[in-house]
Amino acid sequence: MNKKIKTEAVDHLFEAVLTLKSPEECYAFFEDVCTVNELLSLSQRYEVAKMLREKKTYLDIAERTGASTATISRVNRSLNYGNDGYDMVFKRLGYPFEEK
Repeated sequence: MNKKIKTEAVDHLFEAVLTLKSPEECYAFFEDVCTVNELLSLSQRYEVAKMLREKKTYLDIAERTGASTATISRVNRSLNYGNDGYDMVFKRLGYPFEEK
């Protein structure tokens, strides 16, 4: 865990997120909390991570998501050297990706 982000305010935000019970509630909350571009950037990185786990090429990912190769590379670095957050969620959602 990155100690730079571990603050009381971030704890409060995560506690709020954990109360959300449906996609509709998520839309309402995240549209209030994030700008449209922030939300689209988060969703793009998530899609990039899924496609990387599906063994798609950078070119295919860039074409399908509009992500830059720099963004794809950053997401790939998170998948390989991060805190395993993406893989935890993928596993919980039942995605059949290989273990890293």
